[in-house]
Amino acid sequence: MNITNAVVTGAAGGIGRALAARLRSDGARVVLADVNETALAETAAELGAEAVRTDVSDSAQLEALAAAAPEVDLVCLNAGIVGRDLGAPWEVSPEDWDRVFAVNVGGVVNGLRAFVPRLLSAGRPAHILITASLAGLVTFPAGGAYAASKHAVVALAEQAALSLAGTPIGVTMLCPALVRTGMSPDGEDPADIADQALAAVRAGTFTVVPDGWPAAITRRAHWLATGAPPEMPAAGQ
Repeated sequence: MNITNAVVTGAAGGIGRALAARLRSDGARVVLADVNETALAETAAELGAEAVRTDVSDSAQLEALAAAAPEVDLVCLNAGIVGRDLGAPWEVSPEDWDRVFAVNVGGVVNGLRAFVPRLLSAGRPAHILITASLAGLVTFPAGGAYAASKHAVVALAEQAALSLAGTPIGVTMLCPALVRTGMSPDGEDPADIADQALAAVRAGTFTVVPDGWPAAITRRAHWLATGAPPEMPAAGQ
């Protein structure tokens, strides 16, 4: 698809910033959204993009963001946080459960509610890119609320794709492993992840999965289907 107008949440850094930079370099108009107003303003000035300070956990702010981009044909629901507590589920504070789910899951729900009716009403080809995580496709023993939230995001992306089948609106789900962002000093270059994601959008591909991990995802599905106990996932297995 030809992307001319895009919205990117979580755009002040990491994957979101890389998506915005690539889209701008391709000539698209981009509206950037992030809760960090200072970093958002700096990114918008550097990229020559518009900025709307947005807390994605607030549905009213997502509605305002959608109203600011009436001609959008690509919505990148990318905003997310890791949380402070990354242990087993019982080691995560109630506050962390609430905040991580409010941003990671609520941000996607609020984005879909704000943008999908507008996209359907417009009747033009459009696409929604949802940033999930490898942690939403395989399960590690730790990961805190983040891991559970990303499993929920995977379900939301699948629901959206199934519900929008037969419409001009496509859905792509991005599931990266470690990426060098504010969440992690290690991992892949965000620019490479952005390139993979946008290539999948243009090709109409649903899932973007890191190299080496499809077999582990298949093994998890086998455990779930057969009742076998889960094992630690690993690349190439």
